[in-house]
Amino acid sequence: MNENYQVVGYVKLAKLWERKREEAIMLHQEYYKEKFKAVPNMELIDVYIDITGRKEIWKRPGMLQLLGACKRKRINCIATQTKAYLAANTEDFFFVVHYLFTLPNRIDLITEDADYNINTIENAEQQREELLAAAKKYISVEPNRYLEWLYKIEENIILETE
Repeated sequence: MNENYQVVGYVKLAKLWERKREEAIMLHQEYYKEKFKAVPNMELIDVYIDITGRKEIWKRPGMLQLLGACKRKRINCIATQTKAYLAANTEDFFFVVHYLFTLPNRIDLITEDADYNINTIENAEQQREELLAAAKKYISVEPNRYLEWLYKIEENIILETE
């Protein structure tokens, strides 16, 4: 790891957490602060949290802010406890991977999944290249579905002001 990383944490919690919203937000912000406070070359910029029953990425404000931050080159690494936080299903996961990995600026992913974690910084077994190849192959079956998804993302993306 020889680059400086501007990291954001991302969490998607079920709607039932709405009752304990402040507690959940504080808990996850502290989790990511603690996780990255002593990691060299990694600065935690923010933690985006969606508490919603919405599975659609374009209906999650935190995710849209995150994608906007990626697009504006504000961050270059997304950390999440599980890839399921990024996307509710395989299609959205591959769409997000394709979107992030084809931006002009490099975005890395880190997850903590027990069975199959992702770390495109270490990139063991060329995870980044393999994930992008799988995403491209998935999209090639029905490219218009990705274009529709992309349109919804671009239409709703939240670009933060600097």
